[in-house]
Amino acid sequence: MGCSLRVAWDEALTTYNFGPQHPLAPVRVELTMALARELGVFDAPGVSFADVEPAGDDLLELIHDPGYIAAVKRAGSTLVPDDPYCLGTPDNPVFPHMHDAAALISGASVAAASAVWNGEAEHAANIAGGLHHSMPKSAWGFCVYNDAALAVAWLLEQGAKRVAYVDVDVHHGDGVQTMFYDDPRVLTISLHESPLTLFPGTGRPDETGGPNAEGYAVNVALPAGTNDRMWLRAFHAVVPPLLHEFQPEVLVTQQGCDTHALDPLANLMLSLDGQRQTYAALHRLAKETAGGRWVLLGGGGYELVQVVPRAWTHLLAEAAGVPLAPDTATPAAWRDFALERTGEHAPLSMTDGRSPDHAPFEEGLDPDDPVDRAIQATRKAVFPCHGIDPTL
Repeated sequence: MGCSLRVAWDEALTTYNFGPQHPLAPVRVELTMALARELGVFDAPGVSFADVEPAGDDLLELIHDPGYIAAVKRAGSTLVPDDPYCLGTPDNPVFPHMHDAAALISGASVAAASAVWNGEAEHAANIAGGLHHSMPKSAWGFCVYNDAALAVAWLLEQGAKRVAYVDVDVHHGDGVQTMFYDDPRVLTISLHESPLTLFPGTGRPDETGGPNAEGYAVNVALPAGTNDRMWLRAFHAVVPPLLHEFQPEVLVTQQGCDTHALDPLANLMLSLDGQRQTYAALHRLAKETAGGRWVLLGGGGYELVQVVPRAWTHLLAEAAGVPLAPDTATPAAWRDFALERTGEHAPLSMTDGRSPDHAPFEEGLDPDDPVDRAIQATRKAVFPCHGIDPTL
């Protein structure tokens, strides 16, 4: 039995494009949608598409300063860098019609949130979204507008009292955390590579929320080299207990797949198969804790052919209620399309050939293991704020 899934999609979402040398290449989204389509994910019962409109200024101003929005429009028109707003940096080059492209991605994430909030679909996705770094008054880390934070802010405007945001990107979800750091209506959880070794240099376990929301910012900072087994151990030691206690009305997730061992910009060692287990776990948690209401967004991922399309196709299939067998072959037509678009030969199947498992953290802490120390630091920092014993 398939789930109800609304996909926010428009070909124009691929116009968010910093140029041919930039790692955030829109072809990764194009290849994802093509692979999901070829594998029949969008033909599953209950899957539909949402119309996408750009977010207007009033909507963007829920999270962004009007002066910054004006600067984005100006930079996309004049192509002149604007240093105070971090527009025109190597990470965030200016490009024509930048505001329009970024506003469309934001609008797509709000469309996904709207479909879930209004009961039009159980789950909703914007695979082009997840731009979680941008700040209220500046671009940051390849992100112009923060569509993830905007989706959460829109839900709060509609009257949501508890929204959980779980971020599994290899980079800390710093922009979303910043925007809701003192708001106990929003529980932000980010699992990421340690700030000691990776951008943006934030996301330590002692970042736990402002005076009015202590314990509502949760950060699991994992050492470089963390593999499937230890990443899954960390996820299950932190995320399920907090979501079960918080009982969100909606679960919003950022699904960056740059945790993969092949990703060129980071240092974690997950496989596609470990990532697929994460998608299934988040799906279960949405059903168990949020009445099934799940808004799923894209995010980072810079191995454009070998990783991103397969990872996010697994994600979409999971959300559609038709998970793909790991040994599913990638269609020849899709491999030909990938070769035509990128000059690169695509993988033959939907697996990396791994069968990851993990030992539950509750069965015993290894004080000499750096991942276990990271887990325990997070649990000690935030679990007591939610009435949960960090030692159990």
